[in-house]
Amino acid sequence: QVPFEESGGGLIHPGGSLRLSCVASGFAASIYAVSWYRQAPGLERELVASISNDGSRTTYADSVKGRFTISRDNAKSTVYLQINSLRPEDTAEYLCNAGRFYQGSYHPHDKWGQGTQVTVSS
Repeated sequence: QVPFEESGGGLIHPGGSLRLSCVASGFAASIYAVSWYRQAPGLERELVASISNDGSRTTYADSVKGRFTISRDNAKSTVYLQINSLRPEDTAEYLCNAGRFYQGSYHPHDKWGQGTQVTVSS
């Protein structure tokens, strides 16, 4: 069973907005921090945003600060990523991961979703 199912991606014009969703299943997601990563063709996977298990702590990559907002609803086992002011360089597959915050940094565990594609193009 895949730990996460991501949805909400699509083709969108520059400047537009999307809300991605990531639904966890088969494990107690509420005890984990969760992160969104993205991977574009030919590039390394990039950590985009992270949220603690209770939602009290969030962190963002410098490239998305002020445009992306991560949130979660533990009652629905769902983590969201609101993406505003989309740019062509945001084009990538976006994936969820469960992990832990430790010594100020997010550490991924081996729980990944299959991703949702976001394409930003005019």
